[in-house]
Amino acid sequence: MKSGANNPVLIILAFFSIYVIWGSTYMLNKVAVGELDPFFLASIRFTTAGVLIFIISKLMGKSLAITKRQLLNAFIVGVLFLSFGNGVIVWALRYVDSGFAALEISAQPLVVLLLMRIVQGKRLKLMSLVGVTLGICGIVLLVSQEQIVTKEGTVIGMLMIFACMLTWAYGSLFVGKADLHKNFFINTGYQMFTAGITLAIMSLAFSEQWKAPSQWGQSVQLSMVLLITFGSIVAYTSFNYLLKNVSPEKVATSTYVNPIIALFLGWYFLNEQITVQSIIAAVVLLTGVYFITTTRTIFSFPRFPGKMRKSIEK
Repeated sequence: MKSGANNPVLIILAFFSIYVIWGSTYMLNKVAVGELDPFFLASIRFTTAGVLIFIISKLMGKSLAITKRQLLNAFIVGVLFLSFGNGVIVWALRYVDSGFAALEISAQPLVVLLLMRIVQGKRLKLMSLVGVTLGICGIVLLVSQEQIVTKEGTVIGMLMIFACMLTWAYGSLFVGKADLHKNFFINTGYQMFTAGITLAIMSLAFSEQWKAPSQWGQSVQLSMVLLITFGSIVAYTSFNYLLKNVSPEKVATSTYVNPIIALFLGWYFLNEQITVQSIIAAVVLLTGVYFITTTRTIFSFPRFPGKMRKSIEK
């Protein structure tokens, strides 16, 4: 088998990872949060993933040495992307369907673009303006469904997901300028590990119940194993492999595929409802995201830290 860069088999497997594995993390988190408290769940996931990344890096002969500035920046990024950006999304999954959450989060490039306009004064191109308009229309269609918004806790869940998108957007801008460990894999390990510790503190502050893995149900145990090994390590590595071997526009297609995968898995395994209005909202929203990402291909997606191409290529 051919190995290394541009290996077609590896590229296909990598795309499978960022399409299916990332799309399935919403369902897996939804299953796990049904039994475990959200910040405890996220803490276990990222702390364990961070430690595994350190072990793998050492086995590969990589140095884990990091400067104080790089460690501080990794901590900040971890808080923005994972402690708040992911931990609160897991909390929100107690109140919203996994497919709904994935579809709302697919508007992340829109939020990044608007924040770049507000914070950095970047001018919006015509294609971007069209994308923003369609994206806003899609979000309005999505969140205006009476059968969804009348469910207890749904509105607060949607608002908290939007707040997470803001922290991810700011984190995306911060990563582009921050001094981080030059090895993206090790840098991810530090972000995940420090975020895991922060999430543990948050869990204690909210008096969450901590359960040993032996007390988890089989479905939760399986979900956590998949989230840690595949969702937190394999898919992220695949993403960065693709950034180095295929065009960023092709990699950005995960933005459109993930919510479709999440919607299907939530419907098939969790009996989540997919309405006609949700389908129309998805089409409008994802069309808007397409217009945005075809003009600006440097984005950070809300699952893992430091995914901006600029930060990787430093």
